[in-house]
Amino acid sequence: MPRDFVLGAIPGATPGKWIGLWRERMPHVPLELRELVVATQLEALDDVDAALVRLPVEESDDVHVIPLYEEEPVVVMSADSHLTAADELELSDLRGEVVIAAADDVFHLSIPDAVAPAFATPADTAEAIATVAAGVGVVIVPMSLARAHQRRDVEHRVLRDGPRSTVALAWLRDRTTPDVEVFVGIVRGRTARSSR
Repeated sequence: MPRDFVLGAIPGATPGKWIGLWRERMPHVPLELRELVVATQLEALDDVDAALVRLPVEESDDVHVIPLYEEEPVVVMSADSHLTAADELELSDLRGEVVIAAADDVFHLSIPDAVAPAFATPADTAEAIATVAAGVGVVIVPMSLARAHQRRDVEHRVLRDGPRSTVALAWLRDRTTPDVEVFVGIVRGRTARSSR
């Protein structure tokens, strides 16, 4: 019977390798990739077969979650910022800096001695990075989001002592299908011939 497999993914997730393996193993089941918003990632599970989400998520008996990988935090700053002189940064290096947290911020960090922005919270990471590009403040995001919003007028540096961000695979337990089990096997590195 014709069917699709719908995979949700939060911004910055990198499912390309797994999608490629899906297409090899399940050529008769098209995979549709659907972008999710972190703030509503759990609610979105009702509309997808499985999703790449960003932890933490609220623990629930209804949702199965498999942590997949961790991302390093980075500080995004204007290409003209004095912070670009360092190869890596620490939280203490951000003392006195305007630290911008967008509405879709995933870290919710409180930086000691940082300066709060004197303007409205940017709607999303792209808007926050555009603000930084104009020479105002810095933004702390997972590495994949810095790469996704890369521009010539900004640079980023690893935040050595910042929190890491975990990307996980999640799906509703009562919607565990053979297709979901195949995708779980793919992300766990099982080969087409291996058994569970």
